[in-house]
Amino acid sequence: MPFDNRSNMTTGSGDVALIIPARNEELSLPTVLNRVPARVSRVVVVDNGSSDATAAVARAHGAEVVHEPLPGYGSACLAGIAALAGNPPDVVAFADADGSDGVENLTALLAPLLAGAADLALARRVTVASKALSPQQRFGNWLATRLIRLIWDHDYQDLGPMRAITWPALAELRMEDRNFGWTVEMQIRAVKAGLRVQEIPLPYHVRLAGESKISRTLSGVVRAGTKILWVIGRELLQAEQKNHHPARVLKARMFKENL
Repeated sequence: MPFDNRSNMTTGSGDVALIIPARNEELSLPTVLNRVPARVSRVVVVDNGSSDATAAVARAHGAEVVHEPLPGYGSACLAGIAALAGNPPDVVAFADADGSDGVENLTALLAPLLAGAADLALARRVTVASKALSPQQRFGNWLATRLIRLIWDHDYQDLGPMRAITWPALAELRMEDRNFGWTVEMQIRAVKAGLRVQEIPLPYHVRLAGESKISRTLSGVVRAGTKILWVIGRELLQAEQKNHHPARVLKARMFKENL
């Protein structure tokens, strides 16, 4: 039976879809899907080349399954968006399949969007256990958010994966990154587009099962960090080419902070 909670929605309150990228997450998915708030009317699990029963588990729990064999977090998110495009929701949310995001708290992100008070809402991760975020992740978040503040003057606190955005705002961002740069690309482009952004502190947990494909391996951390910095540089170059001159602003701010 399709995952459909429309009967729980109030009239005119907005249709909400949730995209969950998943690669070999058959053990975590049942708990994650069971915790999806009733406010979400459609769940799309994007099977990103799994070799286990991820797709079958997702279907058994009522989710729509989209297959994206090209590996990469961004590739999975883009495939989920494409699946929604024929009948787009008012709001689309994203959450990981490993249970770390605490998808049961998604309603806190949806609230400002459905009230018309924000275009993009981000979960700022408040770790329930210290090992929920590795030292490498903490440093990478600090570095990336500091660079965004220096270049674009927006004080992000985190690059967490759980987020919600209105469909018109998502379309305006023209997302394109296909792997580790997805989250930072969205946040930079949101600032460049002048979107109303809110960050909401929410609990962040240790994954329910298995090991992270990125944050717990040296190669994954290096590749993710390199791509995030590359995306920041690309977005800076594009802004320079459009005569917005953020590089000049960056030099001025760096000089000021060193006084």
